Amino acid sequence: MNIRNFSIVAHVDHGKSTLADRFLEITGTVTGDKMKPQLLDSLALERERGITIKLAPVRLKYKYKKPVILSEAKNIYPSATPQDDNNEEYILNLIDTPGHVDFSYEVSRALAAVEGAILLVDAVQGIQAQTLSHGLAALEQNLTLIPVINKIDLPSANIEKAKKELTDTFGFIEDEVLLVSGKTGEGVEEILKAVIERIPPPNRHSELRPKDDQPLADVSESQTNKILNQGSPDLIGVQDDVNGTPLRALIFDSFFDSYKGVVAAVRIVDGEVPKVGSEIEFLGTKATGQVLEKGYFGPQLIPTDSLEAGEIGYIATGIKTPDLVRVGDTIITTVHLGGGEKVALSLYLRGVPGEIEPLPGYKEVKPMVYVGLYPIDQDEYHEIKDALEKFRLSDPAFTYELEHSNALGAGFRCGFLGLLHAEVVQERLSGEFNADLIATAPSVEYMLGSELIHNPADLPQGEGLKDLKEPWVKLEIFVPQQYIGGVMDLVQEKRGAFKNMQHFGAQVQLSYEMPLSEMITDFYDKLKSVSSGFASLDWEFREFREVDAVRVDVLVGGEKVDALSVVIVRGRAEYVGRRLVEKLKEVLPRQNFEVAIQATIGGKIIARETLSSFRKDVTAKLYGGDVTRKNKLLEKQKKGKKKMKMIGRVEIPQEAFLSILKS
Repeated sequence: MNIRNFSIVAHVDHGKSTLADRFLEITGTVTGDKMKPQLLDSLALERERGITIKLAPVRLKYKYKKPVILSEAKNIYPSATPQDDNNEEYILNLIDTPGHVDFSYEVSRALAAVEGAILLVDAVQGIQAQTLSHGLAALEQNLTLIPVINKIDLPSANIEKAKKELTDTFGFIEDEVLLVSGKTGEGVEEILKAVIERIPPPNRHSELRPKDDQPLADVSESQTNKILNQGSPDLIGVQDDVNGTPLRALIFDSFFDSYKGVVAAVRIVDGEVPKVGSEIEFLGTKATGQVLEKGYFGPQLIPTDSLEAGEIGYIATGIKTPDLVRVGDTIITTVHLGGGEKVALSLYLRGVPGEIEPLPGYKEVKPMVYVGLYPIDQDEYHEIKDALEKFRLSDPAFTYELEHSNALGAGFRCGFLGLLHAEVVQERLSGEFNADLIATAPSVEYMLGSELIHNPADLPQGEGLKDLKEPWVKLEIFVPQQYIGGVMDLVQEKRGAFKNMQHFGAQVQLSYEMPLSEMITDFYDKLKSVSSGFASLDWEFREFREVDAVRVDVLVGGEKVDALSVVIVRGRAEYVGRRLVEKLKEVLPRQNFEVAIQATIGGKIIARETLSSFRKDVTAKLYGGDVTRKNKLLEKQKKGKKKMKMIGRVEIPQEAFLSILKS
């Protein structure tokens, strides 16, 4: 079987999904009225926002007709294999990926499942932050890169500039760079040919190794022979458990189906998926499941009888507990021996006692931004919890833990990779699970002594927080030269420390180190403003550094709203406190009584605003007469408002938490 596994990586809006559409058309994977723009962007939110959020695998079938004789002098494709016979059919497993920095974990998972990648660059914009980030990530995994310049049909396309940036940055030879238009289809078929010619086929016979010093059981030679001969009376149904070669598969994505349980998207590294009904095991969680269905993505789920080494597909496991199936885990086939003992078939069929070595998997992702999510109706708490558990299957970068707020009740402290990630998750929870939630303002993770704290309300009160550390990030900004001044002023205002400047033609890469807390408010919007929308950025966590900061609390009607607490650098605390109460005054609904809005540090009030009450005209029905009657009604109203103030509780709307971002 001729197989090529590849991905498309690029900066956001450089045309990945449109190019994938042309692949689907050319290969006949999707035809006629079933074809629609950005077909692989299956989420409603992806279509609404016009960006790719989730990785999307699909199998393409392509007949390679015209062999290309590579120049021996240039030898520009050292990884290429000898040309196969003309008109042979190839299976091309494509994984489309997001381009925004907040979804970089989706890209890393896709790259671990393929042997090569198309590095796509916009002919107008050239190399951007995520072009560099994803390209270097692919090279770190020893993937073969195919450089492609897209949107060559645009009048403002600068092909030579983009080509020079690719050759200077990644060391490509000019003849390697392909020119295409995903919109018109020009040059697209040449990419499919290049995928076959340049990207190596998957290794379908990797060496299986036992895990050192972790034997499961001692197996005698005679017992091993019985296992190999599949004739042992103590062996329970080998032929029923396994159909063909043993299995080792990497889970790179998953989702929940109410009928099939957890469906795992997998790259088959060794062997083949056993027949329907066979037992499988997950090495990381030690959970067992059953092959209810196996198949490939077309892009919808298409069942098949065979899913072998080198292929990308899915396994419906029947497992109804989402936590048991984790992205990055290894699936194997198991055999039951006498006495209820269960062993890894991949090794025992070869007579090797011991535990099978799991596949490398993925580096565990670390959330950078934390938001409190609370059910508006507390009766829906358990339904929301189930929704979060199922959602985490499709987004392993999302984390959550239980928490309680005095103001909002029971809820969840959720971790995200960035602000866009947080927004997208909230919208998906609302759209896909009908989750009616209120979200607090985003915060970062702080370190107090040796303890990590995700919620500002959990920090101690007082004028100062000793031994408090905040996260700093390494920030890379790509911007045209004429906007350097404005960008540098902005980053300096946000406590950024300049590190380096590098030129890429008309583009400049500015390297900074900056507190993450300064990035999660309005930094991205201001960056786009000072650069007229041309700047792009990439960032990664650097380290925790000491910070002189205080906790600012908010009191509404004399009650502390813990969900509105924020950590602010001491020098800006009073300014932020004043801005915060001013914004809250604008968004809080008026009551039938006056409401005091106060910002405090410890027990000291640093800012106050008063939300005036509604005033009902209780004298409207009077038509003249004694003034004492009027005064009596006004005094009665005043007493009623005083009683309401004592027992009244102000409802905090979602806009109140958003106001923190603007303060």
